[in-house]
Amino acid sequence: MTQDVALHPGHWAQVSPDDPAVIMASTGERMTYAELDAMANQLSHWFRSIGLNAGDHVAFCMENRLEYLPIMWGCHYAGLVYTAMSSRLQHEEASYIVNNCGAKAVIMSPYVAEMATGIVATTPEVLHRLVIGGDLADHEPFDAAIAAMDTTPLPNRLETNDMLYSSGTTGRPKGVKSASVEAPLGAGDGVTMFCRMLFGTDENTVYLSPGPLYHAAPLRFCRAVLRSGGAVVVMERFDPEAALAAIEKYSITSSQWVPTMFIRMLKLPDEIKAKYDLSSLQNAVHAAAPCPIAAKEQMIDWWGPIIHEYYAGTEGNGLAYCNSEQWLAHKGSVGVAMLGTLHILDDDGNEVPVGEEGGVYFSGGGDFEYHGDPDKTAGSYAPGGESTLGDIGRVDEDGFLYLTDRKAFMIIAGGVNIYPQETENVLAMHDAVADVAVFGVPNDDFGEEVKAVVQPAVMPADDEAASVLERTLIAYCKEQLADVKCPRSIDFRPELPRHPTGKLYKRLLKDEYWADAGRTI
Repeated sequence: MTQDVALHPGHWAQVSPDDPAVIMASTGERMTYAELDAMANQLSHWFRSIGLNAGDHVAFCMENRLEYLPIMWGCHYAGLVYTAMSSRLQHEEASYIVNNCGAKAVIMSPYVAEMATGIVATTPEVLHRLVIGGDLADHEPFDAAIAAMDTTPLPNRLETNDMLYSSGTTGRPKGVKSASVEAPLGAGDGVTMFCRMLFGTDENTVYLSPGPLYHAAPLRFCRAVLRSGGAVVVMERFDPEAALAAIEKYSITSSQWVPTMFIRMLKLPDEIKAKYDLSSLQNAVHAAAPCPIAAKEQMIDWWGPIIHEYYAGTEGNGLAYCNSEQWLAHKGSVGVAMLGTLHILDDDGNEVPVGEEGGVYFSGGGDFEYHGDPDKTAGSYAPGGESTLGDIGRVDEDGFLYLTDRKAFMIIAGGVNIYPQETENVLAMHDAVADVAVFGVPNDDFGEEVKAVVQPAVMPADDEAASVLERTLIAYCKEQLADVKCPRSIDFRPELPRHPTGKLYKRLLKDEYWADAGRTI
C-alpha cells in the first residue's frame, strides 16, 4: 500500500494519469484519473466564478452515471459542503432538502427531470442550476458551463464534508452535519483510513459499487478508493447475476453490499452462481441493515471468509466491525466497537448489564447535529453525552454488539415487546419471498399485533392461492420463532417501498394500516 501520499484524485492524475478512475459496469465506459481531475477542477473554478466560496452549500441529484463522482470531487475541490440527493425523491421532499441545506447551486440530470423542474418554483434561494446529460427547462448545460474553465487546481484547497440526509424511513429526512474540517486537501477522512487499514485499499484496488451513489456508504467508500488511487466500477443499478458477471469481468478485488443483495444472489439458480469466476474478490463488506444469520452463513460458505460487516451511520458517531472469523464465533453480531466506546443504555441513560437489551449509544466517536433541527439533535443524545442512531441491541461478554431492531419499529402486543426484524429475517429466507416488511398494526385487545406484507417471488393467481401461501409462510415462521413473534396475517403486494440502499420505507406501509385507527401507537 502506498503511504504518505496526498489522498485525493489530483495526486493520482499526476502519478498515473491514464489509470482508470471510474468505470460503468454494464457499458465499460470509463474515465481516467487525468480526465476526472480535469473535470473536477473545471467545476471547482465554475463554482468560484459564480461567487461560491468554501463553506457554501451545493446539491446534486442524478442516476449512477460516469460524471457522478467527478461532480462530487468538483464540489470537494471547491471546499463546498455538498448534498447528494436520492434520485427517487418526490417534489415536496426534494424541495425540503434543497431549502433545508441552503444550496446555492444544484446539478441535475434528465433522469430526475420531473422532480428537477418541479422544484424550481419552490427553491427560490438556488441561484444557479446545471443539467448534465441532456436538457432541462431553467437549467444551464453542464458542459457549456465548465467548458471555458481552467483545468488547473484552485489555490489553497482545504478538505470539506458532505452533508447527507437520512432515508426518511421513520420521518422527514434529517441532514447530518459534521464538524468543519480545518486541513489541507489530501489529509483524508475516517472512511478512507478505515478502508486502507482493514481492507488494504490502495492503487491496486478494483472496487465494485452496486448501490446508488447518493447514499452515505457507497459515496464515501467510492471517495476513499479514489483518494487511494484505485478504480471504482459503478453498477448503474443492482442486478444479482450482473453483479457476479462484473466481479469476473473487471477482476473486482473489493466490494460493498447490503443484505438484500446477498439474499437475491443466494436465490439465483446454482448453475448461475457457479458460472462466474469470483476468485479475484478479496473482501466483501456489508452494512446498512441486519443480515439474516442463515444468509450470512451461506455467503461465507460460497465466497469464503472474506465477508466483513460494520455497523455505523451517516452521523459518523461510532463504528462496530467484525470479520468472518469473528462473526462465526459470535453469529448474529455486527462486531465490536472500533470507533468510539459502545454503551447500551436504558431510557434514563443508565448502562444496562451485559446481555440485556437497551438503546445502542456511542461516546467519543464524533459529534454531529441534524441541520436546522435542534430537537432531533437533542433527542439523539443521552444525558451523559452519548449519541444514538435509534437502534436497540445488546452486547455479549466479549463486547460484541447484537442489534435487535430500530426502537421506532418495536411492537408492543399485550405488554410484550416484539422486534419485527427477527421475523423479517426468517421470512426473507423462504424461497417464495422476494421481499418482506413486518410491523405492528392495531389490535383492540392487545394494542398491536404482528403484520407481514410480502412481495412474493410470484404473485398468487387468486385469493385461494394467496390464502395457501399465507398459511404456508405463517407455519414456516412458527417452525423457527415463538408464536407471539409470528404474523397473524400476511398481505401480498407486487413491490415493497424499499430504498435502493436496502432500507424499507416501513413507515409508509405502517401508516396505511394505522390511518383508520385514529392513533399511531
